Amino acid sequence: MFKYIKLSLLLSSFIVASMSSAQTSMSFLEYADNLKREALEKGYDEAFLDPIFASLQERKAVVKADKNQPERRLTLDTYLETRVPDWKVTQAVEAYQKHKDVLARVSKQYGVQARFIVALWGNESNFGRIQGNHPVMSSLVSLAHEGRRETLFKNQFFAALDILREGHVSLESFNGSWAGAMGQSQFMPSSFLTYAVDANGDGKKDIWNTEEDVFASIANYLSKEGWDGDYTWGRQVKISDNFDMQSIAALEGLNRDKKKPLSDWQALGLTKFDGTALPNVDIQASLILPDGEKGRVYLVYNNFDTLMRWNRSYYFGISVAHLAERLDKALHSIGLAQER
Repeated sequence: MFKYIKLSLLLSSFIVASMSSAQTSMSFLEYADNLKREALEKGYDEAFLDPIFASLQERKAVVKADKNQPERRLTLDTYLETRVPDWKVTQAVEAYQKHKDVLARVSKQYGVQARFIVALWGNESNFGRIQGNHPVMSSLVSLAHEGRRETLFKNQFFAALDILREGHVSLESFNGSWAGAMGQSQFMPSSFLTYAVDANGDGKKDIWNTEEDVFASIANYLSKEGWDGDYTWGRQVKISDNFDMQSIAALEGLNRDKKKPLSDWQALGLTKFDGTALPNVDIQASLILPDGEKGRVYLVYNNFDTLMRWNRSYYFGISVAHLAERLDKALHSIGLAQER
């Protein structure tokens, strides 16, 4: 029986390996032809598909980028220096002042503070300046053809077909990052279909060129994913001398069962970063240590969980929050008070 099971496992491994080998041996054009047949079976019109598939080109550079993403470990301090430099804060203030009326309207409609909308906009595309110039359809098909994450990128490809079919962007202008993230909000196609908004009522959800649509789409994402505009994201804290470091592994993390009221965290030995008591606010918080026990320590609220749904990285979430905080302070310094 054991030999039979072992032989079955070997045969299964061989079949999977053979399928993978067949996948990688298929040329890009053959793969695209198969994908077009699948699209026709799904009900897409051939006249609609023809120019899209005629435009496809194998993008070996995006496959290389996907395979060779940087593995160098940055500290949070270094990451924040690169993602939230002084010049970006200055640009965030300028962007807020330029669009403050639209931001105020979007903020009120979706219950998301304007500073977080601007911070996400700044982090994702440098306030719309860096959106990527890779043809989205060719990038997605190239990444699907490569095979490692075929299902993911095929699903994104069909979502992108829907975006084109609905007329939100022309094929010629349908560009994004190497992985298919698009526009000033850098939405993947599936996220676009779920969260993008036609805020100015022109019939298009234009996250490439229309800031009002960009802001509303960002706010809509956060709102749908549970953002609470009555609260902020969290705070950097300090561990006092009486904190039980032996228990930190059991306390750290975003799991629901690890959330505690601020009063409980105070009792355990955490304070504000300046050493004063935590706020007397009835809110649940999680303890996170992005760089371990020797790095920065944070208590984060449910809104931080929402930022993590946007990008599953502590570093990313904290960089957005950090830019939002610095923007808030800068606006206060020039007499433009912000909401909570």
